[in-house]
Amino acid sequence: MSSSAFLPALLAILLDGLATAAWAEPPAARQKELIHLVRQDCGSCHGLTLQGGLGPALLPATLAGKPVEGLVATIMGGRTGTPMPPWHRFLAEDEAQWIVDKLMAGFPE
Repeated sequence: MSSSAFLPALLAILLDGLATAAWAEPPAARQKELIHLVRQDCGSCHGLTLQGGLGPALLPATLAGKPVEGLVATIMGGRTGTPMPPWHRFLAEDEAQWIVDKLMAGFPE
């Protein structure tokens, strides 16, 4: 393969990898489990209505302007020195991404 053909082929491979690396929405049954987890487990600190408690409110207005990647990282890794535990044992990163997206849009019942 010539060098002029190699670069476009490499770019196509890299772009295809990025497309498949994008997070996937969880199946409907898992979504129900995640909603329950947020309402019960997260709600125990952030309030059952997510309006705050021991932890801050998780409402669209309070999350607006915060970087999604940082929120996902907080869910997955917790926050050292605070009561916020890491959830990486219970969630995949794409599930944390789904939760953040739902929180920012107004969490479902």
